[in-house]
Amino acid sequence: MARRRRREVKRRTREHVLADLSANYVEKQALLCGYTAERVRLDYGIDLVVQTFNRRGEVESSRILFQLKATDRITTLASASAVSCRIEQANLVHWLEEPFPVVLVLYDAQNDAGYWLYVQNHFANLTGFDLARSGRRVTVVIPRSNVLDRKAMRRLARLKNAAARHYRKVWTHAL
Repeated sequence: MARRRRREVKRRTREHVLADLSANYVEKQALLCGYTAERVRLDYGIDLVVQTFNRRGEVESSRILFQLKATDRITTLASASAVSCRIEQANLVHWLEEPFPVVLVLYDAQNDAGYWLYVQNHFANLTGFDLARSGRRVTVVIPRSNVLDRKAMRRLARLKNAAARHYRKVWTHAL
């Protein structure tokens, strides 16, 4: 008797679930602040874009860009005061040239928590870092105190507004 061959079907992997959970986590924090969040359909190193609004509900200029990483097994440093994750150098090159703030979020699915790092600010203040000599992957350390919650989302909005004010002084649209 011939054995029936099991047909191949598409499967939803744990990685897909983690990606959606991390996006949902960041979206919720933005929505709780009265902001909007849009997932990026074609991902080239940015997964989510947050538009902020002031206390009167008026739209603010600029946006916050998010790159999301998610895991079931977060890597904690020996001191337990920070977590780490690896990022691609190609993404880092892109993020460091971006005028909008780029925020890396490491989502810990087991504890339903996200830890954030303002990428441009972090690397601007990282003594001795040389992007050209960094290798294909870079390990970043995120303080455990950088929990992404409503308070952090509002802080990121203020940082974004400060960066936008700075860029408005520097940039011109005259051709």
